[in-house]
Amino acid sequence: MELFVALRYLFALRRQAFISLISLFAVCGVCLGVASLIVVMGVMNGFSHDLREKIVGVTSHVIVGSFKGVMGDYRELAQRIGALPGVSGVTPFIYSEVMASSQSGVKGVVLRGIEPVSAARVFTLEKDMISGSLADLDVEGPLPGVIVGRELAERLALHPGGRVSLLSPTGEKSAAGFTPKIKFFTVVGIFRTGMYEYDSSFAYVSQKAAQELLGIEGDMVTGLEVRLADLETAGEVGEAIRKDVAYPVWVRTWIEMNANLFAAMKLEKAAMFIILVLIVLVGSFSIVTTLVMLVMKKTRDIAVLMSMGMSEGRIRRIFMLQGTIIGAVGTVLGFCLGVPVALLLRRYQFIELPKNVYPVDYLPVRLDTLDLAVIGLASFLLCFLATLYPARRAAALNPAEALRYE
Repeated sequence: MELFVALRYLFALRRQAFISLISLFAVCGVCLGVASLIVVMGVMNGFSHDLREKIVGVTSHVIVGSFKGVMGDYRELAQRIGALPGVSGVTPFIYSEVMASSQSGVKGVVLRGIEPVSAARVFTLEKDMISGSLADLDVEGPLPGVIVGRELAERLALHPGGRVSLLSPTGEKSAAGFTPKIKFFTVVGIFRTGMYEYDSSFAYVSQKAAQELLGIEGDMVTGLEVRLADLETAGEVGEAIRKDVAYPVWVRTWIEMNANLFAAMKLEKAAMFIILVLIVLVGSFSIVTTLVMLVMKKTRDIAVLMSMGMSEGRIRRIFMLQGTIIGAVGTVLGFCLGVPVALLLRRYQFIELPKNVYPVDYLPVRLDTLDLAVIGLASFLLCFLATLYPARRAAALNPAEALRYE
């Protein structure tokens, strides 16, 4: 009965142009708010997910290093770490900053010495290769090989087979201390991760070539990089490694290394959600206006229904159903608008971002089921709460007083 009366009142709005216009604004407000929430939350999720994948793809999930700067007996430690549950790969690495130069210019780069075979099980760099592969670093030749990022290659006009010199400020030890050392390399590969910071600053060489360039004596490395089967278990695995090692070895996870970045992104997502919910709130205020005016317009009808024995609770439900239907229609239309827009953005990527400003070069979108459910629930709840006051006012009418002035 209540639903029947509520629907009759809604369909009768077309004969009351002003109230009908306010109802339309309410539906549009809720629709635009929900659509905006879906698109913006999708972009925030996509940005966070894409950034995380790129970060843990170029680096690793857990890093084990030494406060002394280098590690000597690292192979036995790598075997122990590799035997831990959840660990899918371990590789040694050498990290340093050097100067790369060619006939086209000079650029400071981050040099990483790796073991290509074990590194392929830890990094996802292989799938980012435009030309060449990690295995090419082990190929014997007149000059050792180097793999550079695409942005760095364009900056220094490098190409596969070309030559580049790397200068280490602490390459050779002499009576006066360490003196710079220059070594020539052949470009054997170019990669592109999509992150400007990495593509413009990273260079990879073999572990042996890095040791020779940096003047590292013996089989010593900067540390170990560990890849996990599930990156969300980095905290637990990192704690297990800490219990297995002692000073001067230290352990850091990808969560600890990027805590500030992802905390800031989480805060931005929460702030954007609150801001955009205000748009839905505007639509819900329009629902309040619609119902209040409808109650004023239908005073006689309400009084007649109450005189015929309809209870206050049933009168209240009539107007609550009206507002809820308006909110539900707006929410459904918002999903019908927001989801296709988000999917189009994800498929065609027609919004490009400045490569030297953002860590990704396109606008990523990732729709999360939980976020969609929260958006729908929040919108529906706000619209439902907007019906309480008008419904209460309608139920509080005195039939005798209402009919006296009609």
